[in-house]
Amino acid sequence: MAFDQPQILNLPKIYDSRGNLSFIESYAQVPFAIARAYWIYDVPGGQVRNGHAFRTQQEFIIALSGSFDVVLDDGIQETRFHMSRSYFGLFVPPMTWRRMDNFSTNSIALVLSSTPYDADDYIEDYDEFKKAKSNE
Repeated sequence: MAFDQPQILNLPKIYDSRGNLSFIESYAQVPFAIARAYWIYDVPGGQVRNGHAFRTQQEFIIALSGSFDVVLDDGIQETRFHMSRSYFGLFVPPMTWRRMDNFSTNSIALVLSSTPYDADDYIEDYDEFKKAKSNE
C-alpha cells in the first residue's frame, strides 16, 4: 500500500464482552515510527481548528471519543473525512493542508506524529503552502 495519499486505515479491534480493545504500533498500523502523540479536546461547539501543513511530518488521526471532521487539501482539491470510530485512523502525508471542524460534545482527537515538535516544520499560511506545493 502506498502512503503518499491521505487514507482511512482500519485498526485492530479485539471484541470482548467486557469492552473492546484496539491498538497501534509503529510500522504495523501506522506507516511510520511514532515520535509524538498529542490530543485535542474540549473544543467549543462551532469552533474550527485552523489550517496548517507540515513540510515533513506525517500524522495519524483517531477519534478516541465523539466525532469531528478533518478537511484535507492537497493544493488542488479538498476532501472531508468524518471521524467517528476509534478503530479507524486517518493517515495524513506531509505537505497536506489540514483543518478540523464539526466537533461533537466531549470529542477527543488523538494525533500521532512521525516527528517531535518542530515549529519550523509548520506552514501556517495557505498561500505559502500553495507556493511550496507548486515547487515540489
